[in-house]
Amino acid sequence: MTLAQPFWLLLLLPLVGLAVLAWRARGRTAASVAFPATADAVDLPGSVWTRLRGLPEALLLGALALGIVGMARPQTRDAIVERSTEGIDIVLALDISTSMTADDFVPNRFEAARRVAGEFVEGRTSDRIGLVVFAARAYTQAPLTLDYRFLQRMLGEVRMGVVEDGTAIGTALATAVARLRDSDAESKVVILLTDGQNNRGEVDPLTAAEAAEALGVRVYAIGVGGEQGQTASRLPFGGSLLGPASEVDEETLRAVARQTGGRYFRATDTEALRSIYEAIGELERTEIEETVYLDVKEKYPLVLWPALALVALAVALSTTRLRTVP
Repeated sequence: MTLAQPFWLLLLLPLVGLAVLAWRARGRTAASVAFPATADAVDLPGSVWTRLRGLPEALLLGALALGIVGMARPQTRDAIVERSTEGIDIVLALDISTSMTADDFVPNRFEAARRVAGEFVEGRTSDRIGLVVFAARAYTQAPLTLDYRFLQRMLGEVRMGVVEDGTAIGTALATAVARLRDSDAESKVVILLTDGQNNRGEVDPLTAAEAAEALGVRVYAIGVGGEQGQTASRLPFGGSLLGPASEVDEETLRAVARQTGGRYFRATDTEALRSIYEAIGELERTEIEETVYLDVKEKYPLVLWPALALVALAVALSTTRLRTVP
């Protein structure tokens, strides 16, 4: 319950003063006409009606107070908020080649990339997100979905070494773009993360970028890797052999991003990678439109009808049982 014009309540202050003055005046009022023969009746106890002789005035003051409250326009407001969003379709393309085991990220590039991608998914609300992983070949780990719990589970189940080693950047991009081919979202995005150069697959990255451009897909390419890093290659009889990490083909990734209207980023550590995902999240923010419908119901009749009833009762009592002689 709210008041549309609460300033009318200030009139209650003089009304309180008027009530006090009326009460004091009644206490000092002497009899208008003296009857000597009834002087002995002064000491007799008064009846109930005698004690209620000031009731009409009190009822009128109450009616006036209710009228003031009615002038303040009490009302109830029911707000209905309708939200509409135009979601974004996003495909994450994650490199799982052995070079992603380089230890220049903590604990390595692959684990850092997977963790930060999971944080990115948690920050989205109404976007469909899919997951493509790649080495020498690319495959879809999760289709476009709004079920982020399922997507996080699929992200957690990604394992290295399940496909032949290599870096098929063009094939990965083509696979991610294919996932967006039938999308009717206003914004379609591929976030391509790799630490190497395209050395496998039958699709050239620039050819895949042309297909992405034709379908209106923006590509944000992320090259991961610091100045130094090592990869761990498994040996046939157990153990591992450390070797230098591969270098990112920044020229090709920049060309892919530029071709599709996206951007290229370079991440040299986990915090930089997290900042890049945050920047992409700001660039691809889902717009939420809110429409507020306000239903206002006036409640002043709830106080005005009782006020009229008090006036009617005051008039009835003052002209009948509580009538006074002038």
